Amino acid sequence: MAQEALGRLIDISVGVAPVDLSVAASTGKRVGLRNAAGVTVVFRKGAGAGGEDPVLTFRQHTAASGGTSQNLATVDHYYTKSAATLAGTETWNRAAQAAAATVTLTGEGAKQGIYVFEVDARSLADGYKYFSVDVADVGATAQIGSVEYLLRDLAVQRTPANLVAPLS
Repeated sequence: MAQEALGRLIDISVGVAPVDLSVAASTGKRVGLRNAAGVTVVFRKGAGAGGEDPVLTFRQHTAASGGTSQNLATVDHYYTKSAATLAGTETWNRAAQAAAATVTLTGEGAKQGIYVFEVDARSLADGYKYFSVDVADVGATAQIGSVEYLLRDLAVQRTPANLVAPLS
C-alpha cells in the first residue's frame, strides 16, 4: 500500500472559507510555518464581473493572534487555470511580476479560476513564524472565493489524526 501524502508531505488548513468576495474584504486566517518548509496557497473563485478582479495580500506575523504583522513582499510568480467555465481541460499558465506582497489578478474578474502561489518558510523575516493571505472586496457583483493553505515538506511527519494543528 502506498503512503498517503496527508501527514507525510502535506497538511491542509483554511485561509478564507468560501465566501462572497463582493460583501467585504476577507482577512485570511493565520497558519504557522514552523513545521513546514513552505506553504502552497490555493485561491479558488467563481465568475464575477469584468473589472472586479481579486486582489490578494500576503502577510507575515509574529504570533498566532495579535503580535506584529507586516506584508510579505516575495511573490514574484504564480500559476493560473481560468476560463469562463472551468471544465478540467485547462492547463497551467505561469504569471510573473516584480516581487510584491500584493497580487492583482488582472482580467480574471469574470472568470472561474484556480490560482496557486508558493511561499518558502525561509522568506519570512526573523521572528515571524505565521503567514496569512487577505482578499480585498472585489466590488458589487457576487463572486464566491476561498483560500486554502497546503503546508508542504513537513518537518514532523505523522498520521493525519496525530498532526499538530497548523496554527500552533
